[in-house]
Amino acid sequence: MIEAHNTAISDSPACWPALPLEAWKETRDTLHMWTQIVGKVRLALTPKTNHWWNVALHVNARGLTTSVIPYGDRVFEIEFDFLEHRLIIKTCDPATKTIPLGPRSVADFYQEFMAALRALNINVKIWTMPVEVPDAIPFDQDRVHASYDAEYARRFWRALVSIDEVFKVFRSRFQGKSSPVHFFWGSFDLAVTRFSGRPAPRRNDADPVLRKIMQEAYSHEVISAGWWPGSGEMKDAAFYCYAAPEPQGFPAQKVRPESAFYAQQMGEFLLMHENVRTAGSPTQTVLNFLQSTYEAGAALANWDRKALEKSQEPAAGAA
Repeated sequence: MIEAHNTAISDSPACWPALPLEAWKETRDTLHMWTQIVGKVRLALTPKTNHWWNVALHVNARGLTTSVIPYGDRVFEIEFDFLEHRLIIKTCDPATKTIPLGPRSVADFYQEFMAALRALNINVKIWTMPVEVPDAIPFDQDRVHASYDAEYARRFWRALVSIDEVFKVFRSRFQGKSSPVHFFWGSFDLAVTRFSGRPAPRRNDADPVLRKIMQEAYSHEVISAGWWPGSGEMKDAAFYCYAAPEPQGFPAQKVRPESAFYAQQMGEFLLMHENVRTAGSPTQTVLNFLQSTYEAGAALANWDRKALEKSQEPAAGAA
């Protein structure tokens, strides 16, 4: 156990479940599309916030939530409940709609979800093309992704709860500008970002749409950390940390724990989820990774650490 700000974070194995991607990849891919559908409603109806913070979902006691979304003189909220396996659309009226979560295609989920919104007199249009995925299929045509393993959905939530709390402890140690701890449905990861306060160089991404998105996300210098449940080049869930722009020498820095490594092609440090959950203290292992990777980037980029960090921040120790 570690304690910070009167909050105890459990190192119990039940709080750090195994998530081998091979066991739930189809479920993960389906959930990714479902969260994009819900997230795009939040994107369409909420005021734009710097770095796209308004579009993210948030971990709650049962799964993931949009938090409150304004709609005229009403408000509503959409929640993925991974304990009773349902999607709940709650409004400030007595009206509520519930959609069971189970094996079903993205197309079917999209149709029922949009119909539920209309039944609640919430009329919203979203772009039906998924983002940040290869070989994207429009939501209303996607009958490829149709899996839902309830046990792994629950494990996904349990992992998110533990990681969310550790990330919040890490965030509390920084008095400079920092993002909330939030879940980005585009990249399907939980993230927390620290800012130096200095503007970053303009982006030069070849795709003009991507350039616009990335310029907003990285308008200022950042060191960003997070957790992916596994995808693409990562065959399993992993913690990550990167600096943007990346200071010279960053990949060569020694970070903790020893099992962490720099993935050259991805341009970031990685620490596999399995190495964390089997450590003597998963919570301390994650904090060591977050702190040591941050220190590596902040020192090389000459951040004003005295002004940005709270005093007496614990040094990263061996895991």
